[in-house]
Amino acid sequence: MKFKGSWVRRIGTIIGVLALILISAGMCLSPMNKAVAANSGSVYVIPVEHQIERGLTSFMERGFKEAEKMEAGLIVLEINTPGGRVDQAEKIGNLIKGTKIPTVAFIRGDAASAGSFIALNADKIVMAKGSMIGAASMVDSMGNPVEDPKLIAWWKSKMASAAEANGRPKEIAQGMADLNMKVEMPEIGKTKEPGEIIALTPDEALKVGYADKMADSTNEAIEWMGYSTDDVFRMELTFSEKLATFLTSPGVMTLLLFIGIAGVIIEVIVPGFGVPGILGTAAFILYFFGNSVAGFAGSETWMLFIIGIAMLLMELFVPSFGILGIVGSASLIVGVVRAAYSTSHVALSLGIAAACALAAIVVVAIVFRERGIWNKFVLQDSLTKEKGYIPTEDRDIMIGLVGRSITPLRPSGTAEFDGRRLDVVTVGGFIESGRAIRVLKTDGTRIVVEEIEA
Repeated sequence: MKFKGSWVRRIGTIIGVLALILISAGMCLSPMNKAVAANSGSVYVIPVEHQIERGLTSFMERGFKEAEKMEAGLIVLEINTPGGRVDQAEKIGNLIKGTKIPTVAFIRGDAASAGSFIALNADKIVMAKGSMIGAASMVDSMGNPVEDPKLIAWWKSKMASAAEANGRPKEIAQGMADLNMKVEMPEIGKTKEPGEIIALTPDEALKVGYADKMADSTNEAIEWMGYSTDDVFRMELTFSEKLATFLTSPGVMTLLLFIGIAGVIIEVIVPGFGVPGILGTAAFILYFFGNSVAGFAGSETWMLFIIGIAMLLMELFVPSFGILGIVGSASLIVGVVRAAYSTSHVALSLGIAAACALAAIVVVAIVFRERGIWNKFVLQDSLTKEKGYIPTEDRDIMIGLVGRSITPLRPSGTAEFDGRRLDVVTVGGFIESGRAIRVLKTDGTRIVVEEIEA
């Protein structure tokens, strides 16, 4: 019995030691897991910056595909935009509503105009201090308010639907989109009168239900949503997207158009160099490439560019009285305009580039005037004696000149005047050789003479 009791005590001691070891290990490992999140999955951050246009839509589509591919647990839309095209904002809104991944809009700057629509489509809205949401009334490309009632009604309905989908009062969203609407906001003690806009601060947005939280950083917004900040992936621009951003900046775009216009036209009017034509074509290709990657230009703009260049080249070899050149130039201009973000922006850049290109073309045409294409339409050969051409002289000065007949004049023959032998003709009579004669008149190359009576 003692033997059996000793084994029991030993087994109990071993179990107790093992329990102490496990407890100690748990206490040592617990600090390493202090940031265990309530929700699992990585966090995918997509910046929504600058103007809302086709390029941003393409960027967002790529971001959502990557987030879904990596099975992210949360998508954070980092918003700071002045707005932009409402048709592109609608596409982005549909993209947000169509994903199964939870979304939160972190407004770190402005969510103005179409940017507020994007924020309203997210599941949650978190705002940083100094940010704003609202001012969503529609304007045209020149910044003037849109007054078309159909467009305003459409945009109001879109804003209201986005707000209602996430449990926010639709009247405020409608007031953001319609200048003429009156909206009561008792929560903040304000009333939007017709002609005024609604632009909410973070504190105001919290009180009226247009924000769910205030945060100082993206990480704070992520933690508030219940996700860990240890596995955060931030979407970055690709090299081609960065290059497109550079190429579509106003200054670079104007420079490319200047080089393109000047280079192609100089190559047309002063052929033979090759360098201006290559530089011009390369500049146009960079212009269309940048706008294409940015999402501004479609395949039709490339077709217009190719047709325009082809017709300008054909103008050099095919006589068309300028028709091919005019059609080619028109095709190129339409392609340039359609490829740009907005007509007003490209019109300014195109105007500046065209004016500078015209000055450069004039200088080149003057410097290389002897090689210009216009020389093909001007007779350059001169009919000189050195080349075997004998010009017709003015023979009226011979009238009254006295000479003598070398051969009988019946009535034509040869006579000599001051040592020169010329073909002459009489008025109608016969004059023997060796007789004194006088030039009576001339008619082109015809010299009429008469005999001088002794």
